[in-house]
Amino acid sequence: MWAWVAFILITLIFTVAAAWVSRRLLDGQVGWIRASITALVVFLACIPLATWAMRETDVLDLDDHVTVSGPIALAFLGLVLGWMFAIVVVVIVTLEFLWPSHRVTNPVTAIRDAFRRRDRARRYAQILAIASRHGLGAFQNRHGGDDELASALVAALNEAGVTFVKLGQVLSSREDVLPRDLVDALSTLQMDSTPIPWAEAEAAITAELGRPIDEVFASIDPQPLAAASVAQVHTARLRGDGDVPGDEVVVKIQRPRARAQVTTDLDILERLARTAEARTDWARDYGAVALAAEFSRALSDELDYRVEAANTEMLRGAIARSSSMTLAVPVLYDRWCTSRMIVQQRITGTPFSRIATDALDPADARRLADGVLESVFEQIAVRGVFHADLHPGNLILQDDGTVALIDFGAVGVSERSLRRMLIPLLLALSADDDVAATNVVLLMCAPETGTVDQVALQHDIGVILTRMQNAQVDENIFRALVDVLRRYRLSIPPSLLLVLRTLSSLEGTLRRLVPDYDMVGHALERAPHFARATFDPRNAALGAQAHLMLAGEELRRLPRRFENVTRSLEDGTFSVRLRSFEGAGERGWLEEQLNRFLVTVVGVALLATGISLTVSGDGPMLTGNVGAFPFLGSAVGLGGLLLIVRSLRRALRRRD
Repeated sequence: MWAWVAFILITLIFTVAAAWVSRRLLDGQVGWIRASITALVVFLACIPLATWAMRETDVLDLDDHVTVSGPIALAFLGLVLGWMFAIVVVVIVTLEFLWPSHRVTNPVTAIRDAFRRRDRARRYAQILAIASRHGLGAFQNRHGGDDELASALVAALNEAGVTFVKLGQVLSSREDVLPRDLVDALSTLQMDSTPIPWAEAEAAITAELGRPIDEVFASIDPQPLAAASVAQVHTARLRGDGDVPGDEVVVKIQRPRARAQVTTDLDILERLARTAEARTDWARDYGAVALAAEFSRALSDELDYRVEAANTEMLRGAIARSSSMTLAVPVLYDRWCTSRMIVQQRITGTPFSRIATDALDPADARRLADGVLESVFEQIAVRGVFHADLHPGNLILQDDGTVALIDFGAVGVSERSLRRMLIPLLLALSADDDVAATNVVLLMCAPETGTVDQVALQHDIGVILTRMQNAQVDENIFRALVDVLRRYRLSIPPSLLLVLRTLSSLEGTLRRLVPDYDMVGHALERAPHFARATFDPRNAALGAQAHLMLAGEELRRLPRRFENVTRSLEDGTFSVRLRSFEGAGERGWLEEQLNRFLVTVVGVALLATGISLTVSGDGPMLTGNVGAFPFLGSAVGLGGLLLIVRSLRRALRRRD
């Protein structure tokens, strides 16, 4: 009985000690449960092997009696236990490589993650089914031409829902990355969808109001005015004051399940981006993870209607200071606007998408197109705030002949530094000055890698300008310019891309009024006017004053800096500091690499030395079969093996 007690005690001591030392050796990356179970299993499995080794070395006889002195027996026992411990570490590292351990999570978090995995699996299955139905499967995409592929992709994105439609719309603005035919196809994506039943919409509106609908609205049309993948719009009338009827409004309510689906889709996109960036060079070059994160942030903002309300008020303020034709912006009823619902003035009239070609007098239509163009150009180039989704459905011709804007989910902001470059670019394009246009482009767009052939770039821009001077109306100089910048791998700022995309969308909208409208030509003619409008003497004076003050401060510090340099030269203490490995993080990484290299080298050296000593068989005999050198070699080899395993584990952890 006492033998079994001693055996159990030794087993527990070895298990706990081996688990603790293993975790210390592997920097605590292994859980206690895995380390303890592994140590216990290895110990029990190695007992017959350890007994055989002790017999072969003449430490034990066939009856398991000790045949050597106590110290030598303990030394051999320690060596056997050390190799058993080494086997424990090797097994743990192997398990970590095949099946990495994770921290035990909170049960609530684990359940939530399980539901998310279930939702992702369902959504993956839906997306794959949609892709297969539209011929985008791996076994089908070899058939048909580029036009068929683009059409199939658009159809699949439309069916996949709001997130993928939005993704396609974002990609349609990346003319610097995607082929033109694919960009044209993606720009046709639609957000129309089947409306949800009125009962669901009514419940959602009631929840956002926090009270019954009839306490706020005198009437509301159950039939939606429009329905999209994210929301639908109902016309309504607010309750009046006594005999005075309330205002006519529209209620934009978000679909109850839209946010959950978008959350799942964004999770999938971010995971795909991480996988692509880890496995492909092109994803790393374009920063797929950062792009996915930016898209996720932008789409999350679109789902928060408080952002749209703020955009509406910001654009209203910019238009109020405009000197061009005033574009109407609907009034918001802030009291009833929430993160999932917007209540705003109802704009009545005819969308540009429904205006017949002969519905307006040609002179009036051209005057209207010129007014809209100048107002939008002033928003972009002078005010820096503009409506970034000017498709024909978002411009309304009201009964009094004025134009109103709707849907402010996408509002662009062009920073002052961009506007300072945009006006010179327009002037250079208008003057057919390829040298100035090239210089402005190089100031706005940096090369993605290395340098750019400026002579060839200037030649290609000059060809565009010459062709534009002699081309028909259909020649779009902005698109041609983007094609050249993409060919020379120039990194176009996102805000500039948004401006160019907005102008391209506006051109198609204005041609609903005037089929042969030359938007680019008129915009270039008005470029000098916008250049004068951007000049503000007060702002120019303040800017000059700020720069002069900064320059003066720098000049005041120059004598002291010069004195410090000369004193260092005189004392022989002048030094140059390299920026490489300057930060603590970089130095820590370098130290970690050097330490790992040294540990590996020492481990290999010890293992090689141990093998040599073991094979030699020399030295005084410790037992009848084992000399001192083989015993020492086994101990040294054990240390080398543990060092190599430790280094290997660190390498595998970095790879994970």
